[in-house]
Amino acid sequence: MADPPLPVVSISLTGSALVKDPLLNKGTAFSREERETFGLLGMLPDHVSTMQEQMLRVRDQFDRKPSDMERNIYLNSLLDRNETLFHRFALENLEVIVPIMYTPTVAYACRHWSRIYRRARGVYLTPRDRGRMVDVLSAHPTGDRPVIVVTDNERILGIGDQGAGGMGIPIGKLALYTAGAGIHPSRCLPISLDVGTNNAELLADPLYLGYREPRIRGEDYDSLVDEFVEAVRLVYPRALVQWEDFANLNSFDILQRYRESILSFNDDIQGTAAIVTGGLQAVEAHTGVRLRDHRIVIVGAGSAGVGIRDLLALGMKAQGATDEDVAARLWVLDSRGLLVDGRGSLTPMKQRVAAPRAAVEAWPVADEPIGLVDVVRNTEATVIIGVSGVPGVFSEDAIRMMAKATDRPIVLPLSNPTSHSEAIPSAVAEWSDGAAIVATGSPFAPVARGSTIQEIGQANNVFVFPGIGLGALAVGATQVTDAMLLAAGRALGGAVDREAFDSGRVFPNITAVRDVSRAVALAVAQQAIADGVAEPQSDLEQLIERDMWYPVYPIYEKR
Repeated sequence: MADPPLPVVSISLTGSALVKDPLLNKGTAFSREERETFGLLGMLPDHVSTMQEQMLRVRDQFDRKPSDMERNIYLNSLLDRNETLFHRFALENLEVIVPIMYTPTVAYACRHWSRIYRRARGVYLTPRDRGRMVDVLSAHPTGDRPVIVVTDNERILGIGDQGAGGMGIPIGKLALYTAGAGIHPSRCLPISLDVGTNNAELLADPLYLGYREPRIRGEDYDSLVDEFVEAVRLVYPRALVQWEDFANLNSFDILQRYRESILSFNDDIQGTAAIVTGGLQAVEAHTGVRLRDHRIVIVGAGSAGVGIRDLLALGMKAQGATDEDVAARLWVLDSRGLLVDGRGSLTPMKQRVAAPRAAVEAWPVADEPIGLVDVVRNTEATVIIGVSGVPGVFSEDAIRMMAKATDRPIVLPLSNPTSHSEAIPSAVAEWSDGAAIVATGSPFAPVARGSTIQEIGQANNVFVFPGIGLGALAVGATQVTDAMLLAAGRALGGAVDREAFDSGRVFPNITAVRDVSRAVALAVAQQAIADGVAEPQSDLEQLIERDMWYPVYPIYEKR
């Protein structure tokens, strides 16, 4: 892709302050005129590099690293010293970079955060900051209409409470906001609500850098989050907040408590739901099987599972399904088995999505609570979705049973990282005799069956959350509605062409993420206007395009 015309930017920094500013630094690409003007003579090697030359050097250094963890450390160090070069390298090497900066490698980076720590990035808020969060956030100015990704670190991917180490998630997600939707890095703010940790290993580690206390709970926790939200409203009134990796104990409550008071959404609940909806919309586009006609089993009754169920129900109803139709086509299991009305120890969240007792009374079952194989057999499931974090929970019997009930079973083991996937794609292909359409949360290699190569699509939330943020911010939306999320899913489904679908994928290739984000952003912006949470705009496509930064070095002039 040819670079657009270079912008001209006025700056006041000179000398070492300039080369130490990651947003402004060009490294060896400072021109000879800039070296004269800004006091850089003698600070850099003689050769003036092009960005392409710099990327060759970055790739050479990247490839020499002995492990994915070392590559993650290297990329973060590049981000810390030259953000433009980092983002250009990421944009041109997405297939390689996304698994390193995000899942699966980020899980290991979070686990060892205090041991690999190099340089501060983002904002850490702790209970020590009560009463002064406005002051703390005010010390971290951002570009206009910032994106804030915030976590309390309790449910990091599939590895649980990582304390302050959870900061790796907001940093990684925001790198994907820039790669996927062109959100300028000056608009990106990662935040850790470090409210303590119940991870005994971390508390005993002399190198642990976080708030070294047990997690606060109850009113202490709620009041801290309240103060954080109010501080965001005052300091960043036009911000989008993405809630990330909060445990089920708090995630739904936080989402519902604040979704109408600040522009915000929860990627684990709503982004994952939009991704699944998008995959099933792609299936509908290429097979004619409507969403409302699927029989869907969801394994995992946490925030992601319930969020998926809610958005799929909304999508079915948009196609004319009744509440009774939905109840007969959406089934949710937790670690004990099927959620059924009246089953003991159901939380209010689980009770809300439990199946009516009358719907299962006539089922022949082997055990109570009802297990996965019996659910698949009795519902004749066409889709199975895994967000349980339990590796291998999709059994051979369940997959073979699906293959008998439908010509193209859809199997989505979505848990991250790779080691927590509910099934291995090669096993699913074998058990279904190659009939299953498989997509996973983490990347997996294609599956070879004889002379046939089956691609494994990645149900990566990067296909929706950057576009949701871009579209909502572009039109100044006041909230992210359920209809906006459904629109994001539809747009994603429309981005999967026939060739991709025939190869086995129901999600695009990661290299298409910017085009997908444009489509998602446009659909989200249009729906925001239709829902009355944003004012009408004259040219939405141009508005969105203007907000998408492409990483090139500007020409600097003295302010």
